[in-house]
Amino acid sequence: MKRSGSYSVALAEELAKKQRSISVAEFFEKNKHLLGFDSPTRGVITTIKEAVDNSLDACEEAGILPDIYISIRKTGADTLKVAVEDNGPGITPEQVPFVFGKLLYGSRFHQIKQTRGQQGIGISAAVLYGQLTVGHPSVVISRIGASFPAYRFQVQIKTESNEPEILGREEIPWDRLHGTRVEIEFRGTLAAKKRLIDYLRYTSVVNPHARLLVDIEEERLTFERVSDDPIKSPVAIKPHPHGIEIGQLRRMAAASEEFCEPFLIESFSRVGKKTALEICQNAEIDTNTRISALSPGELKSLISAMQRASVPAPPASQCLSPIGEDLIRKGLEKEMQLDFIAARTRPAGVFSGHPFLVEAAIAYGGRLEPEGPAQVVRFANRVPLIYQPGACAITSCVMSVSWKSYGLSQQGLPIGPILILVHVASTNVPFTSESKDAIASIPEIEREIVLALQEIGRDLKTFLSRRDRNRLIEDRARAVCAVIPDIAEKVAEIVELPVPDTSPIEGRIMKKCIVKKSGRNGKVTLEVNNHSNDKGIITIYLTSPDRGEDAIPKPDFLEEFSGEYTKVWQVPITPGSRFSATYSGNAGGSLDVRGIDERKKVVIDLDV
Repeated sequence: MKRSGSYSVALAEELAKKQRSISVAEFFEKNKHLLGFDSPTRGVITTIKEAVDNSLDACEEAGILPDIYISIRKTGADTLKVAVEDNGPGITPEQVPFVFGKLLYGSRFHQIKQTRGQQGIGISAAVLYGQLTVGHPSVVISRIGASFPAYRFQVQIKTESNEPEILGREEIPWDRLHGTRVEIEFRGTLAAKKRLIDYLRYTSVVNPHARLLVDIEEERLTFERVSDDPIKSPVAIKPHPHGIEIGQLRRMAAASEEFCEPFLIESFSRVGKKTALEICQNAEIDTNTRISALSPGELKSLISAMQRASVPAPPASQCLSPIGEDLIRKGLEKEMQLDFIAARTRPAGVFSGHPFLVEAAIAYGGRLEPEGPAQVVRFANRVPLIYQPGACAITSCVMSVSWKSYGLSQQGLPIGPILILVHVASTNVPFTSESKDAIASIPEIEREIVLALQEIGRDLKTFLSRRDRNRLIEDRARAVCAVIPDIAEKVAEIVELPVPDTSPIEGRIMKKCIVKKSGRNGKVTLEVNNHSNDKGIITIYLTSPDRGEDAIPKPDFLEEFSGEYTKVWQVPITPGSRFSATYSGNAGGSLDVRGIDERKKVVIDLDV
């Protein structure tokens, strides 16, 4: 027994010698999957996401319309170099090493407001990923104003101490008056290029004030802004009494010399003199006692009274920045041709003292996949959530809605050419993990998501019902417009007279704006006859394999996508006006007309 006891002591002493503290950089060095760097494919999107998020946040805080340049280049068989450059306010030379070379360093962690990043991990984690997989330092260039020089840094992270290591610092000429550029080389692949482009496209949709210029191995893309107004940067608010825990209250109390009543009024949101007095009375604490002098038991009584007190919700209008229904519609219309879009922004709600709001949109038709499940795009604080859709509350909420009630077939997700967008904005988005891929199941948030989806579902049902009625009218019109010219041609042949213009007859029958496409002998003809009383400008979208280079008149816009050409004409209409365009081709494709009330138009495609 004695020998066994000696062995136990020796073992304990030996184990004690091996104990040491672990820096946060060392932890994430071995657990980089927690931050979204679990594979070379995913590492590309995560790196760009973190850099773009920083750029957007910086520009918004400075009230600048973001112009962000993104470059991706192969540097080896399995290595890439990503550069992200912005026109933001820049970073002071003293702060650059810490922003990019120290994990858990940032200015937003203690602020209660909507931001894309809060923990100070993102961009420095990308720097760490680069040095772990390739071994090269990251390059940072920053300038804070026209009268200040630009500095170029080579930055690494000392993983054993989580401190920045500067391998080079120099003053350089730079053509930007202010902004930041970061270059990170790492092990990665462009196998998920389509997903990367989708991420950038949806980033543009929910950030309609930003312009993204993308260069992927000489392939250049531009995601143009649709709003020239910088978004209003959210303002930080004080913590809400229902949103803190005993540990946070202890830290706040230890750092304050205030008495209990003024401490509650000045430190918390929505707490006035009457509420502070009520909290102190319910906690059985004298209002003239210094908060720092309270015992642990009294602090527990105080926080219990704070949780029970009836306190108004925090001021969401100050700390949240919704996209807005109009800009959501414009953002979606900019990136894809659609038949229908409906958007909703729900009133702000609160969970655990944190304000949040939900925005949702549904798009139908156009170039969306006609078969298969709906495409669900998820966002949190204007950032696309690309991975782990099955673990996200947004996906489960979409599946919980009875879409059959809104005219759609459903197998879990609704079926058809449908895109569903859901954006959750909050001062504290409840993610399921540090990689911020999915939103946790919070009942208050789920309820608002379902209500928003039901609202846009009703709008979609109205559209589908109206479309079916219009389709019946168009079928009749197609029959009329197909038969009358043939009858006129035969009658003219019999009586040996010129073929009369039958469009006035069609107009008297329809009393609408008739847009007709027909094809014959290698020529496609597009005709507009306005028999309605409407006037204005209609937009005609004609998508087909025919390029239409010889069109007369030429289209106002021509775009090629996946082997098909979209030709767009802007046509002014007045009562009785007519328009015609022709080009060489074999017809086919699809025809869409916008800019006039659905009830006042008939679209006739005689090639269908």
